[in-house]
Amino acid sequence: MSQKRTKQWWPNQLDLEILDQNAQNPGPHADDFDYADAFQSLDLDEVKADLEELMTSSQDWWPADYGHYGPLFIRMAWHSAGTYRTADGRGGAAGGRQRLAPINSWPDNANLDKARRLLLPIKQKYGRKISWADLMILAGNVAIESMGFKTFGYAGGREDAFAPDDSAYWGPESEMDTQERFDEPGEIEPGLGASVMGLIYVNPEGPDGQPDPMASAKNIRQTFDRMAMNDEETAALIAGGHTFGKVHGADDPDEHLGPEPEAAPIEAQGLGWENDHGSGKGGDTITSGIEGPWTGSPTEWDMGYVDNLLEYEWEPEKGPGGAWQWTPTDESLHGSAPDAHAPDESVTPMMLTTDIALKRDPDYREIMAEFQENPMAFGMNFAKAWYKLTHRDMGPPSRFLGPEVPDEEMIWQDPIPEVDHDLIGDEDVAALKTEILDADLTRQQLVKTAWASASTYRDSDKRGGANGARVRLDPQRNWDVNEPAQLETVLETLEGIQTAFNDSRDDDVRVSLADLIVLGGNAAVEQAAADAGVDVTVPFEPGRADASQERTDVDSFEALEPRVDGFRNYIDDDIGHEPEELLVDKADLLDLDASEMTVLVGGMRSLGATYENTDRGVLTDSPGTLTNDFFVNLLDMGTEWVPVADGADDAGDADVYEGIDRATGDVKWEATRLDLIFGSHSRLRAIADVYGSEDADEKFVRDFVDAWTKVMRLDRFDLE
Repeated sequence: MSQKRTKQWWPNQLDLEILDQNAQNPGPHADDFDYADAFQSLDLDEVKADLEELMTSSQDWWPADYGHYGPLFIRMAWHSAGTYRTADGRGGAAGGRQRLAPINSWPDNANLDKARRLLLPIKQKYGRKISWADLMILAGNVAIESMGFKTFGYAGGREDAFAPDDSAYWGPESEMDTQERFDEPGEIEPGLGASVMGLIYVNPEGPDGQPDPMASAKNIRQTFDRMAMNDEETAALIAGGHTFGKVHGADDPDEHLGPEPEAAPIEAQGLGWENDHGSGKGGDTITSGIEGPWTGSPTEWDMGYVDNLLEYEWEPEKGPGGAWQWTPTDESLHGSAPDAHAPDESVTPMMLTTDIALKRDPDYREIMAEFQENPMAFGMNFAKAWYKLTHRDMGPPSRFLGPEVPDEEMIWQDPIPEVDHDLIGDEDVAALKTEILDADLTRQQLVKTAWASASTYRDSDKRGGANGARVRLDPQRNWDVNEPAQLETVLETLEGIQTAFNDSRDDDVRVSLADLIVLGGNAAVEQAAADAGVDVTVPFEPGRADASQERTDVDSFEALEPRVDGFRNYIDDDIGHEPEELLVDKADLLDLDASEMTVLVGGMRSLGATYENTDRGVLTDSPGTLTNDFFVNLLDMGTEWVPVADGADDAGDADVYEGIDRATGDVKWEATRLDLIFGSHSRLRAIADVYGSEDADEKFVRDFVDAWTKVMRLDRFDLE
């Protein structure tokens, strides 16, 4: 019986399936396939030429609006990237998950299945040299350029996923187009980006389908902020995107559209939203239920959208699809736009409630007026915002591939200086480890500092990690989980060692603080393993650099602050979830599987590397020694576990348990849910059984070192 089946019986069971994703390769490519090499062998100009030709090669089975597929491909690329949210870095264009459930069947992605089918011949021509993820974004860029706009750049490097990302929580709703994510009016549930299930951003008709521009502006600001965009970027994206194309609402979608791709019959072969209105395509197309273009030149980059929005008055009306849209009150705009499929006919431009929001909201209005006054500024803002939108989840520029990668680094890319000195060698490493261990620092301090630095990494958007040593900068140095006072002590000591070493050299060899932080943690682990009777060397590769405060986006990094760090047994107040769920979520972001998560927690407990050096979970009489005592004592049937404060108001106390000696009645241990889950959850207990055996001492240490090294290197893309 699969875990999904067991969840039917025990719905509150801790789900480890997101960690299983990290332990397997569900796709058809062999493990030795190097996508970066394959992409670099691609003739990008040839691919772009093929895309350019496709733009105006209208197909009878899905005719192009205005004879140009550009607007359709822009929407496809935008919706591929637009699922990104800063809270956990999940979503975005990486993986090309728009072609997988549930995203392929969201109402907001209606008819984008046709866009991907139009791209199929190009994908087949170039095969695995270009992923769907890269191709969809490239098609959006080429579409924009083919209509007269110069993009800021393009980078490849997004590998395709072949399974949905089950770790992404898209919202509490059980039905599409419903909204149960508002704690209070206009306040979207923390962690979510879109305002409605099945949408990328907000309802284009307005909140609850009502044409309220000011309420819409509030939703827009909140959702775009959660997707890493400020007001200027938001206005530029909306205005730039709506400069092109039209929306489709020839009739009511509820009456004429068939099921989405995942619910469509097998003979549809993955296509959804079959339309029985007229021909079902061309001028009869139904997508959102809103109908019409924004400008009189829907396939050209110009100022038409900005001018129409600001220079004319608009009033709400129900369009032919039964949805709220806005029509100009000035008759001079009536019939000023071409029909998308009847060259001899004309139509009247329209606006969405979300467009009118940019005019009614004072801050957005000011930005739009500046764009109108300075078209070049509008163009540059759109170019950079589009580049950010489509590349935000790719991580540092070192991962970007291709000849069109811009030279300029943006602050949202978390820039780290290039290493401009020679690296320390093996003798230097040995000497520095000795000096660190001889300093007035505990093993716990060294391990926790290295963990605090490296464990910020998120595999979802490749942000965070030890490279850059941002643990010494705002905001990380002030995070409660990092114990700021203790952290400052460790950093001052390591900075002194760094300065002394660098000043002593008469050559070009230097050590960064980022390297020294990791090296200190490694040295402490080696010493703790030696005390447990296991001689082990923790692998270390120098080459990290130190980032600057000026090139650190403080607000953006706030999203990386953990509310629960199960590895340090840290639980914040009012977390809204069981702490073990957030432990698994954190492990997933660190690209760990269930066994790696288990051995790391057990090792950190044995090391005594807990928040504020609490004894909770330190189930050993020799903390600081890398033994398997955590598992031995957790599984010991001589201990009975009881809650300390069952139903207590304080969340921290409610999660604490005492281990009572069954023979004496004395309290032996104290632990949290983050510890007991490894004895209560059947899969985790099965792993703990292995590490708690008498013959597991060395295996435990070596597995811990492997998992520790993996975390320390997660952001070392230069080593791949």
